[in-house]
Amino acid sequence: MQGKNIGILSAGSWGTAVAVALVNNGHNVVAWTREDSVANDINVKHVNEKFLPGATLPANLKATTDIKEAVAKKDFLIIATPSLYIESVVKQILDCDEIQEGKVEIGILTKGFLPSDGTVHLLTDVLEDMLPEYYRANLVYISGPSHAEEVCAGKLTGLIVASENPLASIKFRELLKGESLLVYSSLDIRGVQVCAAAKNVIAIAFGCLDALEQMSCIFGDNAISLLLAAGLNEIQTLGVALGATHAETFTSIAGVGDLDVTCRSKYGRNRRFGQEIIQKSILENYDSIDDLISRITEIGYLPEGVVASRYIHRLSEQNGLKLPICEGIYQILNKEIKPLDLLARLRK
Repeated sequence: MQGKNIGILSAGSWGTAVAVALVNNGHNVVAWTREDSVANDINVKHVNEKFLPGATLPANLKATTDIKEAVAKKDFLIIATPSLYIESVVKQILDCDEIQEGKVEIGILTKGFLPSDGTVHLLTDVLEDMLPEYYRANLVYISGPSHAEEVCAGKLTGLIVASENPLASIKFRELLKGESLLVYSSLDIRGVQVCAAAKNVIAIAFGCLDALEQMSCIFGDNAISLLLAAGLNEIQTLGVALGATHAETFTSIAGVGDLDVTCRSKYGRNRRFGQEIIQKSILENYDSIDDLISRITEIGYLPEGVVASRYIHRLSEQNGLKLPICEGIYQILNKEIKPLDLLARLRK
């Protein structure tokens, strides 16, 4: 694809990594960040030490703290803002001509769910209600087993781009694919979103088990595989309830692939958080899951599975689902039970 003008909203680790891949594909990329220091590091030093330490960024990757500049005159816009902040960010660009006139194609990297009207919804459902009519059924969701550190380093990675509109999916597939990125299209935008969000909750459980394995001889590889398989089953159960259209989504890189890398990789923030529940008693600093989420920046990194856990708890109640691992993690984060209580419950 001939060089396109692309804006990326949020120069966090994942947004920066995708920006690097797009620049390497020959596109012109401007990444938006709230922080002057991050923009200066990207523009002057060609690094992003706050969110992607150790990586050298292309000199022609540009950053701005002006969100309207990141949208203006762009062919594609990719939203990478964490789910906690995505609505407030999108509200800031609704009056841009490119958005009002449907001139810019929008892709979403954010993982999670959003509350609306007293219930919990998929990201695209809420964003479609916020954006002009053109974007209904035209949004693209981008996911897959893709830690930012490896994508930025040019290591081989697979992605899925999902949309109800096959043409929109193909446009983003052609935009993203390169020497180190293999990109596949999907029509199951609902199933792919559920996989991306729910696997972070399972990764917290995996981190807990990983830490417990180091302390006890009763856990090993068998228990790890048991957790991954049971976790995938819960993800599929939730996905079907929320309208997933293709069973193969859960056995693809969107499902089992992303779950595996999120649980096993040394880069996984949710795995790390699960480990620190055991090793550092990190939850002692918080009264409940709501308290934890309201002060989540104190952790020093963002485990998206914490927020997803609260919403999956609500979704399971709304839909009458039995998700024992996801529900157990919610209860651990809400200070209702201890990690070993969950293991004892699962044995019954």
